[in-house]
Amino acid sequence: MGRLKDRSIRRSEENRPAARLGDIADAGLAIFCWCNRCGHNSSVDSRMLAAKVGPALPVPEVGARMRCTNCQSKDIATRPAWPSLGQVARHEGL
Repeated sequence: MGRLKDRSIRRSEENRPAARLGDIADAGLAIFCWCNRCGHNSSVDSRMLAAKVGPALPVPEVGARMRCTNCQSKDIATRPAWPSLGQVARHEGL
């Protein structure tokens, strides 16, 4: 049952277009950047990025134009910096 669900989720994600930088900027969200080499991470203002590289660029492709300020790697992953609910500390029933 798990494999069928995984395949279904993968198929639906493949058909879904990636969020565009302009859409994220309009929503007032930042872009979360993660260096796959050293683990350094940071949030960058999406409005500033949209002005530099254009609002039509898909958010996952923004990382290809970045460099880590810690180790200078160009292996950067990017995603919208969705608001957090904060730390989850309540574990009932365990």
